[in-house]
Amino acid sequence: MSKRKNNSIGESPHKRVRPTEVYDEDDEVGPSQPPVLSGSHTTVGEVGIVESISLKNFMCHSLLGPFAFGSNVNFVVGNNGSGKSAVLTALMVGLGGKATTTNRGSSLKGFVKEGESSADVSITLRNKGRDAYKPEVFGQAIIVDLKITREGMRTYKLKSKAGHLVSAKKDELLAILDHFNIQVDNPVSMLTQEMSKHFLHSKGEGDKYRFFMKATQLEQMKEDYTHIITTKNVTLDTVEKHEECLEGLKRKYLEKEDRVKSLTSLDDMHSKLEELKNQMAWALVSEMEKEVKPMREKLQSEERSTVKYDQKVDEWKTKVVEAEKKYKGIREQLEAITVRVQQLEPQSAELKNEAQSRSKAFNTAQASVHRFKTNLRDLEKDKDQLSRRINELKLSISQTSGAETQVRVERMEKLQTDLDTLNFQDSTLGQQMEQFQQAVSRAKDELEKMTREEEDLKRSMDVIRRKLQTMEGSRSDRLRRFGEKMPALLAAIEDAHRKGQFRKKPVGPLGYCIRLKDHEQALAVEKCLGSLMLAFTCDNHEDERLLQGLMRGYCQGDRRPQIITCQFFNRVHDTSRRAVKHPDYPSVLQSLEIEDPVVANCLIDQRGIESILLIKSPAEARRVMQGRQPPRNCYQAFTKEGDQCYNNRYYSNDQRRCDYLSRDVEEEIRQLQEEMRNKAALLDRFSQQKQRVEEDIRNNNGLLKRAYDDRKRAKDKFRRLQQEISDLQNVEEPQSEDLKPLEEELEEINNKISAARAESKEALGKMAQLKASWEEVEQRYRQHKESISTVAEEAEPIKEELSKSDQDVEKSKHHKKHYEDKRKVHINTIRDLKASLELKEQELTASVVKATELCPERSEVRRTARSLDSEISRLKLKISTQQDQQGDREEVIRQYQEALENYSKINQQVKCLKRFIQVLCKIMDDRHRVYTELRRFLSVRCKMYFDSMLSQRGYIGKMMFEHKNETLSISVQPGVGDKAALSDMRSLSGGERSFSTVCFVLSLWAIAEAPFRALDEFDVYMDMVNRRISMDMMLKIASSQRYRQFIFLTPQSMSSLPVNNLIRILRLKDPDRGQSALPFGQRNEEEEEEEE
Repeated sequence: MSKRKNNSIGESPHKRVRPTEVYDEDDEVGPSQPPVLSGSHTTVGEVGIVESISLKNFMCHSLLGPFAFGSNVNFVVGNNGSGKSAVLTALMVGLGGKATTTNRGSSLKGFVKEGESSADVSITLRNKGRDAYKPEVFGQAIIVDLKITREGMRTYKLKSKAGHLVSAKKDELLAILDHFNIQVDNPVSMLTQEMSKHFLHSKGEGDKYRFFMKATQLEQMKEDYTHIITTKNVTLDTVEKHEECLEGLKRKYLEKEDRVKSLTSLDDMHSKLEELKNQMAWALVSEMEKEVKPMREKLQSEERSTVKYDQKVDEWKTKVVEAEKKYKGIREQLEAITVRVQQLEPQSAELKNEAQSRSKAFNTAQASVHRFKTNLRDLEKDKDQLSRRINELKLSISQTSGAETQVRVERMEKLQTDLDTLNFQDSTLGQQMEQFQQAVSRAKDELEKMTREEEDLKRSMDVIRRKLQTMEGSRSDRLRRFGEKMPALLAAIEDAHRKGQFRKKPVGPLGYCIRLKDHEQALAVEKCLGSLMLAFTCDNHEDERLLQGLMRGYCQGDRRPQIITCQFFNRVHDTSRRAVKHPDYPSVLQSLEIEDPVVANCLIDQRGIESILLIKSPAEARRVMQGRQPPRNCYQAFTKEGDQCYNNRYYSNDQRRCDYLSRDVEEEIRQLQEEMRNKAALLDRFSQQKQRVEEDIRNNNGLLKRAYDDRKRAKDKFRRLQQEISDLQNVEEPQSEDLKPLEEELEEINNKISAARAESKEALGKMAQLKASWEEVEQRYRQHKESISTVAEEAEPIKEELSKSDQDVEKSKHHKKHYEDKRKVHINTIRDLKASLELKEQELTASVVKATELCPERSEVRRTARSLDSEISRLKLKISTQQDQQGDREEVIRQYQEALENYSKINQQVKCLKRFIQVLCKIMDDRHRVYTELRRFLSVRCKMYFDSMLSQRGYIGKMMFEHKNETLSISVQPGVGDKAALSDMRSLSGGERSFSTVCFVLSLWAIAEAPFRALDEFDVYMDMVNRRISMDMMLKIASSQRYRQFIFLTPQSMSSLPVNNLIRILRLKDPDRGQSALPFGQRNEEEEEEEE
């Protein structure tokens, strides 16, 4: 809203916005975006972002954190040595990165603090939303605990949000990183301080190109393609060797075959030849008929589609007229509001000028009053000093000096002894206060942890309570297991179907439509189908939209069932070719009784239940699926405990009870009630523990306050004793002075004080009058300004509606033109099809006449004309070259069989390899083309964003990619216009080069995907101007990419950043430089309050 309010109301309201292509939010980076993060959007990252991190004995830090990161922008600030880079290094190592990737060491053991046996890193990753990784196992967060030993060994523990250990395997961590697209070794995702400096000082164009390739993961794709091409070349060599052998075997095989066939009579050969000629004639006719048939069908289909195009064109013409009419009405409303604002602005300017003049008069009067008060205060101070001097002189004259000096020295020695005692008491009380504060802090942390656990327990009890209510309701109606309002929803669907609102009645929930043959497999089937148990299926999209409308009234929030749209068939799909067949274990499809073919087809299409086995024993499931020969067409299996087994991995199931398919409802209710009682008892224990911790906090706070009061009294007494010692040391020997001049001066000061008080009173009265006058005018000005703002705010939604209406007009025109062009192309296609069909039918008629002349009676031919022609030629050759001499019949047949077997074996191998090479070449050509297009597309996007980033500073840049030479050259012009020429980055100053580097990194951010980005000391070598502009650009990036997280590490103070709930600043403590004494007083108390 802030961006819209800054626009002038008087701008032309009827100016249309040109239609533009729609890009993702992370692509829209430009000068038009606001420089600060706006809190009006609520879209935040749901998966993969870092919620918190803590370090223990890592590098040179005993304990850092835990640091709670925000979901969008985070600044980790602190002086050098405070641990900023250690946080980034721990993040990289904790997520599986190598030690060399961090540029902080060559081995993991170097990250363990000197004198310690191990280092610990704990990272919490967000795991929410529909893209969450195993949310039923990990919950809404994944905790990654890393332990590095002194010997350089590291172990992982992957925990759920509740702290339960899920896995200790690195493969699970790699699966999580792959699922979240977290790239630890990608410099764009995590740019370390050393990598940033290396890239900043890099002078090679090849280094920049390699940085680009690595950031976009094109380098990994290129390496994979190189390996595939090497494999293809090896296969080609193998094929060539086999083909050399194949030629000799083929000649030998054909020679033996000719000898065998020559044993048959020549009469059979002649009759066969005539038969082949007849078949050849009608084979040509059949092939031509096959060519004509699809042409006729296609022409008929295209002619039927003409009506659809006409309807679409008419529909969008109507929409264009309606959109233009709506746009005109909105524009007239906005023009009326603009006129009202212009009428109110002149009066606002007059009130503003009057308020400014009265405010200036009030400030002048206020300054005069301040001068009078200062003068009066100085006179009273002079009076006090002069009075004390007179009294001291009078006292000094009346006393003797001899005995008083000895008493004064003894008194000073006693006071100094008391001062030493108080100083020791102050030190002791300070240590006690620190101990009490630490105890309170620990107790508060424990109380906070217990509160979170108590909330989790209450939520768990709510879930169990809802399940218990559902189970109790399902005693009389099994349908209630699928939701309290599910019967009402099905009744509404039945009523709508009865009224004819649905084309075909939706089917669901799918779990209600199936029955188990073996109830021991209930948990396995339920775990296999997952959310499909509650899903509905519709025949078409119109029925889907109507069903969604019905669900809004009965299903709220995330509990809304899934809707699957697929065409209904009255028979079950034929799964014989892709179904798994095992002699001992059934598939999910075989273990279910499904009466409705629609339900069976939906589960086959969505879950592939014909290819999933049910194996009761986990050990047997591993043996079958992970053995050398897993079942054909089977890619996973489920055990009766609900565990999921693949051919290379195994996932355990935490769910122990069925929600929908259990047979014994009473047993389920009893178990839920028992679990509810256990949870309630645990909640009572939590409450008692919380009371004890709260009592400890109150006791420690009381002791802390008592120690603070004692220390304050000791300090007050310390100051009094110091003052008394100072007074004793400043006692002077009495001297005879004339008191009369001092007394005359005192009387003169009293007269001046009286006059000053009268003037101050008069000035105060005048200031009060001016203040009342100024406040009156200021109030009128504010009221008038608010009326203008109210009218202006009325224009904001109308502006948005006008822009939207303009886009609708352009969109409707675009669609109308689109369908007009398609109709034109369609008509041209029909005309071409008719011409081709007519020509083809003439050729067919001529072929039928020729075939009838050769063979009047048409015969059924299944072979192609090409194969028949080849066989006729070979048969003619055999007849003409019939050999007079024939060998032994059995020997000829045996040699022929051996030659045929050898040739077939080698020929089959060559064919398989050729098919493999052909498929591989096609795949590689397609992939290389896509790779080239992707590389070009990423290069163009990188150039576009780089130019946009440089323009923020008024720079002009040029980025040249030479993919053939693998170089990337960057030229930057810091000046404006022709004042400076494009120059290489090496000729720029340190701040300009750093700014250009930040622009390049931000450009790579826009084209690389990752849930979070971390940047260490991004503003190194920058001046204040470049640093401010770079900061604005990064905040723009963050503003447009709320679903990503940004972590910036900098030694600079971020006090100039705007206050915003999406920006979080984590300030690290300064490093311990060996300070031996602690400061006392109010400053320590304020710092302690900030730390709490």
